[in-house]
Amino acid sequence: MTLYVSVAAFLSGLAFGTLIAWARVAGNWPLRKLAEAYATVFRGVPDILVIYLFYFGGRQVVTAIGTGLGLSGPFDISGFLAGVLAIGLISAANQSEVLRGAYQAVPRGTIEAGRVVGMTRLILFRRVIAPQALVTAIPGMGNQWQSVIKESALVSVTGLVETMRQVAVAAGTTQEHFLFYAAGAIIYLIITTLSDHVFRLAERRSLRGHEQGGL
Repeated sequence: MTLYVSVAAFLSGLAFGTLIAWARVAGNWPLRKLAEAYATVFRGVPDILVIYLFYFGGRQVVTAIGTGLGLSGPFDISGFLAGVLAIGLISAANQSEVLRGAYQAVPRGTIEAGRVVGMTRLILFRRVIAPQALVTAIPGMGNQWQSVIKESALVSVTGLVETMRQVAVAAGTTQEHFLFYAAGAIIYLIITTLSDHVFRLAERRSLRGHEQGGL
C-alpha cells in the first residue's frame, strides 16, 4: 500500500506541478501570483496538517455537500484518497520548483536559435527545451520521489494499513518497539536506496543521450 500511495501521489503531483511550473514561467501576472501563492502555502504548512485537513476536514465538507444536496449518508473519505490528495498537492508544490528551475536552466540562446530557424512552440519544446530540462530535473525529481515515499508514512494516522501502520500495530501488539520500528526503518531505507539508484541510472542515460544528440 505504501508504494500505491507513493506512486499515485507522485504522478498526480507531477501532473499538477507541471501546470504550476508553466503558470510561473509562462503565465500572465494573475496566474503567476496564484501559482506562487499555491507553492508558498503547501511548502510552508506541515505535511501532517495537510493530511488531517483532507481526511478529517474533508469528511465534514463531503457530509455538508451531500446533506445539502439531499443525499443519504454515510459520507466518508478513505485514508488512501486523503493521503494521495494531500501528499500529491504537497509534491506538486515541490515538483513545480524543480521543473521551473530546470526550465530556467535551459540556455536562452538555444531557445532563440530554435525560434530563428522557424520552430513552432511545440517542436521547440520537444526538441530543444524538454531534452535539456529533463537532464537538469531528474536529480530533483528523484529527491521528490524519496520525499513522497517518506511522507506516505504519515498517512498511517488515517488508519490506512500501509507499512508504517503495520509496523506500529506489530510493535504495539508484541511490545517489541525497537525491533519493529528498526525493521520499518530498514524497509524504507531499502526502498529509498533502490529508488536513488534508479534515478541515478536515468540521469546517466539522459546525459548520455543529450551528449550524443548534441554531437
